[in-house]
Amino acid sequence: MPLDAGDPGYGSVPAAPVHGLPGTVGVTETAPLLIPEPELEPVTRWQPLSMEELELAAGGPGWRKFRSRLVLLFWLTWLAILGTAVAIIIKSPKPVATPLKWWQKSLFYQLQPPMFIASEGPVDINDICEQFPYLKSLGIGVLILSDMFDKKASPANLNVTDENVGTIPQIQHLLMECHKADLKVVLDLCELDLLGPGLAAGNVEEHALKFWLDQGVTGFAICDTDAVYSEKTLLRWRDLMKKYTTNEDEERIVVVKQMGDVLLPLNTSEHTNVTLVHMVIRSILQSTNHLLSPQEVAVSIETHLQTSEDIWPSWTVGGKTSHDLKKLLLVLMMTLPGSPAIQYGEGIGEVQGKVIEAGSIALFTSLSHYRSREETLLYGTLKFLPFNSSSLSNSTFPPSPTSILAFLRSWGCVHFLVLLNLGSEPRELDPTWLPILPEGGVFVTSTEMDRSGAIDLAVVKLRPHEAIVIKLFEAGSYS
Repeated sequence: MPLDAGDPGYGSVPAAPVHGLPGTVGVTETAPLLIPEPELEPVTRWQPLSMEELELAAGGPGWRKFRSRLVLLFWLTWLAILGTAVAIIIKSPKPVATPLKWWQKSLFYQLQPPMFIASEGPVDINDICEQFPYLKSLGIGVLILSDMFDKKASPANLNVTDENVGTIPQIQHLLMECHKADLKVVLDLCELDLLGPGLAAGNVEEHALKFWLDQGVTGFAICDTDAVYSEKTLLRWRDLMKKYTTNEDEERIVVVKQMGDVLLPLNTSEHTNVTLVHMVIRSILQSTNHLLSPQEVAVSIETHLQTSEDIWPSWTVGGKTSHDLKKLLLVLMMTLPGSPAIQYGEGIGEVQGKVIEAGSIALFTSLSHYRSREETLLYGTLKFLPFNSSSLSNSTFPPSPTSILAFLRSWGCVHFLVLLNLGSEPRELDPTWLPILPEGGVFVTSTEMDRSGAIDLAVVKLRPHEAIVIKLFEAGSYS
């Protein structure tokens, strides 16, 4: 009997799917031959928001107004702060510096060529010229050449030099070498009879001055005891200097050496506002034949510094004192208001032949450096501080002389405290100073060049014959 006879569905059994076999009957017949790939999601394209959408995202129009007002408030506050700061700066008291002339900022070096040139052997002006670059490196800007002329020379031709110096061509060579080293030269005519018999009514001496001005001389120095120290002569000299002045840095000057304790006055009734001389060289110590004691040095310093004139001062040691005080006086000269005039063999150390003490050179160089860059030492006011007093005096100078001197150079919020112990005993600072002075400062220099770094004023102790310079700062200031 045939198995497939009759109804086709009779006896038929569907094939069971066999899992895992790709060609299984019943699976391949009902499933698609190709499996379609999944459809990709639609890509969202970014577009800029409209104004309405932006306002909606930012919180609405009200939030926009708030932000605008907030920005406006920020700038108004910033401008108010800036205006307040400018007003504080304008209203705050501040020192106003008067522009200084070149001779007010320069260091003067008084040199006597006959003393400089070796006593043995032939005279050679080059011995001096070789030192010019070295002097310039120390900070010296002007040379005052003394004893260059024969004191009996005729004023009609001031070209007769001292026999120990050399000839006119040699002096001209010296001036040329000074110019190469960027050193100005002032010729010292002190004690020369420029207005000899029969010449007082004329101006013959002007021809001699013109000769040296043409050689590049910057100026001339006279004594207040000379015959040329008169209103009539100095007025002619002033006009002559103006003719040779091309700019402020090349201005020709007239310097007066003050021989006594008080500068001899000039009769300037008709020329009250005319400056007949530019600078006056004053001595710190009185002139004596013996060495001054520390007490005499202190008295002499106070006496000479109390003399104030309208003419720009220049300081030199002048008197005689012990070797222990020479460095101390150098510190004093370099820290006083005015232009120091260092004497050869006196201010830069003791000289044995041509060997200069190295310690004094280091001290001089340090002081020269600070003086050239510190406005306080150029423009600052001077106030003395008294020792051993119950309260500080408002006067400029101490009430009574002692072997200890101290003063402040002040400019704005910066102060330089200069301490001088002329005695042979150690000394401490007066405790009455501490309330009005800053608590500390920084050592600038000292006579032995062995102090440095920050210092508390309460513990400062001066050694015998020592001078100290300390830079102080007011609280909250930085300089």
